[in-house]
Amino acid sequence: MAWSTQIDSYCERVDFTFWSEPVNALTNAAFLIAALYVWPLAKATPMGRALAVILFVIGLGSFAFHTFATGWASLADVLPIVAFILTYIFAANRDYFGLSTGRAVLVTLLFFPFAAATAPLFAQLGLGSSAAYAPVPLLIFIYAYLLKARAPETARGMAVGAVILCISIALRMADAPLCGRLPLGTHFAWHILNALMLAHMIRVYSRHMLEAGGMTR
Repeated sequence: MAWSTQIDSYCERVDFTFWSEPVNALTNAAFLIAALYVWPLAKATPMGRALAVILFVIGLGSFAFHTFATGWASLADVLPIVAFILTYIFAANRDYFGLSTGRAVLVTLLFFPFAAATAPLFAQLGLGSSAAYAPVPLLIFIYAYLLKARAPETARGMAVGAVILCISIALRMADAPLCGRLPLGTHFAWHILNALMLAHMIRVYSRHMLEAGGMTR
């Protein structure tokens, strides 16, 4: 895809002017607000700070995509999301399961074959472009199950986050099918719930570290 290629992916967009998706664009403020909300707790750990900063950047990248709607803006939208996923998986491997840094990195890299194997299965279930996101709540549920004996509060928090993300993905999927009846679409709700979910996951991590006494990691 060329950097300047125009992309029309969502119900709200009717042309390629900057403000053609005003609600989709402005609801990215939810990511910025969420990042600022969790910052007081997240800043106690380097990893928490990193996650909060990435959450803020997600809002900026998504705003760029829903205004410029170009190939480069799509990349600006996707890359911070991938960065958050990988950073959180690494933090979970290291700080929830106690893996060494090297092993935590290696296990984190397994996300790529995991996603490559599961995303096509979700696509066959009719999730469309949202199939690319579906491996994430599945992985969170798996981590929650594995943590239920070691860290039950953290496990419950992760399960709650996975449920919120499942609802968010469902709303993302509904954008096109409901477009005829809801010209605004439902993608804006994906932004709001994702901001809520990501902030929740940062709080889960920060509280885990506080209770474990690992606030300097």
